[in-house]
Amino acid sequence: MLKFLNIFFYLFLILTNNLIAKENIMILKLKDGDVKIEMFPDVAPNHVKRITELANSGKYDNVVFHRVIEGFMAQTGDVKFGNSESKDFDLRRAGMGGSDLPDLKEEFNDVPHERGTLSMARSSDPNSANSQFFICFEQASFLDRQYTVFGKVIEGMEFVDMIKKGDSNNNGAVSDPDKIISFKSQ
Repeated sequence: MLKFLNIFFYLFLILTNNLIAKENIMILKLKDGDVKIEMFPDVAPNHVKRITELANSGKYDNVVFHRVIEGFMAQTGDVKFGNSESKDFDLRRAGMGGSDLPDLKEEFNDVPHERGTLSMARSSDPNSANSQFFICFEQASFLDRQYTVFGKVIEGMEFVDMIKKGDSNNNGAVSDPDKIISFKSQ
C-alpha cells in the first residue's frame, strides 16, 4: 500500500508540475513562425497577469511592432493606436497608447536583459507600464533593474530576428511594420 501511495504521489507531482509549466507558456504567432515564451510570474506577477489577460482576450492580435532597433529590441503592445485592424490605428501615434486598464507599479527584478528577454516598456515614470513591451535582440544590461522583465523566448527567436527593422535615424520607427498575428497562452 505504501508503495502504491508513493507512486501516486510522484505521478501527482509530475502532472501538477507539467500543468503549472504550461500555464506559464505563451505562443506569439508572427508572420515567419511561432515563438514560445516562458512567463516569470515569480518575479513579475502583476505584469505577467496583465500580459496574459490582454493576450488571451485577443488585444494583442494585429498589433504592430512600431519601434524596432537592429541589435537592440523590437517594441510592440500599443493596443490603442497600434492595432492595424482597429478604427483607432494610427502608426504615427503607435507607442503612445495602452490599454484601458490602469498602469502597473514597477516590479523591477534581477532577471537580466539578454537575448530573448521580454520586458515592459514605460515612460520616464517607473510606474507607467501598461500594455507595451519589447523583446531584446541582444544583451541590454543598461536596462537591468530599471524595466520589468516578465518573460523570455525559449523557442523561435529566429522568427523574432526576422521582424522588419525600423529607421535608425528615427529611433527605430517602422514604416509598413510587421505585426503580431496572435498571442495566447499555450
